[in-house]
Amino acid sequence: MFPIHRNRRLRTTDAMRALVRETVLTPNDFMFPMFIAEGSNVEVPIPSMPGIYRRSVDLTVKEVKELWNLGVKAVNIYVKVDDKLKDNTGKEAWNPNGLMQQAIKAIKDAVPGMVVMPDVALDPYSIYGHDGIVENGEILNDATVDALTRMSVSHADAGADFVAPSDMMDGRVLAIRKALEESGHHNVGIMSYSAKYASSFYGPFRDALDSAPGFGDKKTYQMDYANRIEAIKEALHDVEEGADIVMVKPGIAYLDIVREVKNAVNVPVSVYHVSGEYAMIKAAAERGWLDHDKIMIEQLHCIKRAGADIISTYFAKEAAILLNK
Repeated sequence: MFPIHRNRRLRTTDAMRALVRETVLTPNDFMFPMFIAEGSNVEVPIPSMPGIYRRSVDLTVKEVKELWNLGVKAVNIYVKVDDKLKDNTGKEAWNPNGLMQQAIKAIKDAVPGMVVMPDVALDPYSIYGHDGIVENGEILNDATVDALTRMSVSHADAGADFVAPSDMMDGRVLAIRKALEESGHHNVGIMSYSAKYASSFYGPFRDALDSAPGFGDKKTYQMDYANRIEAIKEALHDVEEGADIVMVKPGIAYLDIVREVKNAVNVPVSVYHVSGEYAMIKAAAERGWLDHDKIMIEQLHCIKRAGADIISTYFAKEAAILLNK
């Protein structure tokens, strides 16, 4: 073959490389996860996630406007719930005047075009920090699913475009889809965390929401990181149950799963570039061990190349600013 075929001919200049580039990254690919706190004019830095904050609704809206102007079209929102509102039923999760519902309404009023995808899980509302209702040390599946349907309808009533169940309970996608249909929310979609692994990469996120489990771990509902085929099965089940988008979480360490799921389903695939992956880049860059911007853009390209249609990443704003240049 050599020297007839010289592959380096396609790498000779920036222009040539751009011309044949297979994966193109733009702000349209990003969704920004946001943490919301009670109060007004509140901005609390999260030490394990440099550059990320818990913000009150008013400052969240300001940030959403900036994101929209940068070309970021979606936000995935989480709330830091006051401890006095937590119990074992999660009932605050479907309070029509709750913090999440207020945030959804405020964002949609301020930036109607922004796609708002609130998190659906009970851990921020649970006295146990688990994603479900607890009984005798067991996380109950079906009772939790009933709570998640109430939560989802409440989010849709508030104006959410999609609901994003991250709990990993069995059958919740079908139950949520039925509840949304019955309540008249035919156009509200579901982005299901279909392959959410029991990962140690979530540590900084749990700092942000104070949602670490109060006992045990989440391995009876989140997936074993040693498994691959199970992820495909979970994604296919969720599509059958009505998921419009399926998610793989975490990101960089699970790109083999992203590709497997992308090959298996006929809906868009979202990937969560999680807090631990974000924090590792920040920490290494602070020490001068990595070039922050280069490794950020490289990782985001790799996630998209693996098959992601949507990348939920804490780098969304920084990456959009860089790409817009």
